[in-house]
Parts: sequence; C-alpha cells; structure tokens
Amino acid sequence: MAYIYRSNSSASGTTATISAWVKSVDTSVDAGVFQFKSSSNTISFYTNPNLKFRVYTSGSYSTGDLVANNRKFRDFGGWWHLVATIDTTNATSGDRLRVYINGERHTDFTTETYPSQNQSYAQLVSGNFELGKYSSTDRTTYLAHVHYCDGYAYNADSFGSTDATTGQWKINTQPNVQYGSNGVFLKFASAGALGTDSSGNNNTMSISGTALQTQDNPSNNFCTWNPQKKMTVTLSNGNTTTSGNGDNGAWGTIGENSGKWYWETQQNAGNTMMGILHEDVQQTTGRSDQAGVYGVQDGTTYAYYRNNGSSGQSSGFAQITNSVVLCHALDLDNGKYYLGVNGSFTNLSGTASNISSGTNPTFSGLDTTKFWFPFTECRGNGAGCDANFGNGFLGTTAISSEGSNASNLGKFEYDVPAGFTAWCTKGLNE
Repeated sequence: MAYIYRSNSSASGTTATISAWVKSVDTSVDAGVFQFKSSSNTISFYTNPNLKFRVYTSGSYSTGDLVANNRKFRDFGGWWHLVATIDTTNATSGDRLRVYINGERHTDFTTETYPSQNQSYAQLVSGNFELGKYSSTDRTTYLAHVHYCDGYAYNADSFGSTDATTGQWKINTQPNVQYGSNGVFLKFASAGALGTDSSGNNNTMSISGTALQTQDNPSNNFCTWNPQKKMTVTLSNGNTTTSGNGDNGAWGTIGENSGKWYWETQQNAGNTMMGILHEDVQQTTGRSDQAGVYGVQDGTTYAYYRNNGSSGQSSGFAQITNSVVLCHALDLDNGKYYLGVNGSFTNLSGTASNISSGTNPTFSGLDTTKFWFPFTECRGNGAGCDANFGNGFLGTTAISSEGSNASNLGKFEYDVPAGFTAWCTKGLNE
C-alpha cells in the first residue's frame, strides 16, 4: 500500500476545493480518499462504505462533520467523482462544507455540523495534504485526475459535465480553475513520477510505499475481481490478486455474452483454478466442480481441467505453476475458450490451437445466451492468483516485455490474438 503527500505552507485556512476520481476497492475498512493532517487534527474524506467528510480538531468533530449513513460506496466495478469544497467565508452556514458525487450535491446527512463563519483550519494552513490515507493508515485506492485548489471554492461543474448522449457524468480533463500557491493537479501520467504537479506550481508530491500506475481510469474502466461477488477470499493490489483457502472463489466485475476477450493470470500460491463461469452459477464454495465453469489448475504431469461439470487430468495441456502465465482468449461470438501457457495456446491434448481459424480450442460449446465472467478459485489452503486484465501488472510485478495488441486497450505480457480485446468499457464499445 501507499499514499501521496505534501506539506502545505501558509495555505488558506478558510477555503479549499478537492476534486478526485475514485474507484473503491474495499468496504470493510475506513478507505481514505484525502486528508489534511496537522498533528492529531485532520480534515478527511473517507468511506466505510458510508460517506464521511469530517473535521477533527482538539478531540472532537464540533467544527465540521458530514456523515451520510444512507450513501453507500459499494460499486467496485466503476469510477465515481468526488468534489469536496470548504468555504467557511460563506454567509450561509450549510454551504461552508459541500460534497458533490458524480456532479450532484449530496445534502441528505445523518450527522450535519458546520463551522462558524471565517473559521480557519490549521490543518489547511500548514498541515500535510495526503491522498489515499485516513488517519495513520494508507489503503489501496484507485485515484485519477486529482485537483487541490488552495484558496478557491468550486462546484462540481468546474471539473466535469453531463454527457449529452449518455446522460453520464464525465471528466473534464482541462478544467479552468485556479490553484493558489499550495494547489496541485495530479494526472499520474508518468509511471516513474506519479507525484508530478501539472498545476503550474511545481508542487511535486512525495510517495510513501509502492504506488503503481494503472491503465484503469474514468474514461476506460477495467475489470477486477469483485469484492461483492466472492467467497472467503482476500483481495489485494487493487482487487487484482486473490488469496484464500478451501475451494473459495472470486468473480470478475465485467461479464459479456458476445465479443472476444483477452486477459492473463498467474498462480501465486498453492493450487488455484483459473477460468470462467456464467451468470447462473451460484455463489457458494466449490464452484469449479459445477456445470457452467471452465478452466485449468495445477495437475501432475499436465494441467488438471474443469469442463462444465466434469474434471480430470488433461493429456497434454502444459502444467500450471507459479512461474508461468496463463493466457485467456474467450470467443463468445463462437462459444469457444482458448487457454495458453506463456502465449502458446493448445487444446487439452496439447495440440496447438489456431484461434484465427477457430480450430482446437481448449473448450467449446459455451452457451452464449448467458453472460460469462472471469473466475478463479482456491483449490486448497494457501492458494491464489494474480490477474492482468490490462493494467500491465501481475500482482505488483510489471510485465517484462509488452506483447502486440491491435486494439491498443490494456498492456499484456503476450500477444493478444487478432480480434480480441481487454475486459474494459472501451472494449465493450468496440
């Protein structure tokens, strides 16, 4: 885990705006989006999964506290936009702390306390501005296009707008805003310099821990493992890594019943089944033994297969180990599923697949009236896998040599077969 930080110097103590695009990964903890921290005093926005925008000063929340227990952040398959505005100079008490989610101001709070007019917060003036952290704990969170405007109060429409065709709230990548002397604009455009400030202030932020650049972003949302659709499995690394015991599995966040989809997985421990399942498969343990599930796992000489309710030792599919990458090419236009080890696709007998001509798939006869999802299941204790749905990482290890990819969506270790694309929203629209 990691967080990004910078110390303020003589910032405005009365007025600030923070805009950030966020993809949530967990509801079981206090997941911090941002905070201003001075000693034990904080101004923080976090979810657990309720919305909480809280000012903690001298042991209490008496100078500002907005809690919405009726607003849950449990959509792990999409991005959402936050604008949090502080303006204690405002003559209207209820406008001194404002929260906007996806362009709409949230006003229905369970707890609602506002600061006095012209209240100055030391947390803003000289505290640390921190991203991806709440209190003293950093949490894994996807962030994109973060703006901190020091001394300025903006509404959500300065940072986004409603798409005239789809009606969805969309990002404004070049907002016309002022940043003040301490403000920053983080695009996260450079993998080696994620703290680079694009506001014109050159207020470079520092990184504590290991922060990774991802292809996942508000304009192109990628599949991950789904915290809302799993058994007793621990998810980490932005919900791309699983670990667990005893026949417990996890589903992907994106499914389809047509199109051609590519992704990569790697067993990281124990014996782990990696494959697909369709929408009717129930959320219980031991799913890979059931109809509607296909995939492979560690065997003896060759891989062990799961084939729509039947299973057994394959006669030629390469063994699954922690050192190989399992490549998935799911053709839902023709009901075929190709699997390969380190870029070499074969059927279960070991005969090479010809994906372009549709011959020798690993599995065939998939019911394309149903929606299909990536799936993985621990087949024993201490098992798990890493998935690369296009982010360019298996766990925290970057791909070593990017393969060819005609769709230009996502980054993969091996060549993406012609006509296939990543599990992502732009892929859905191709």
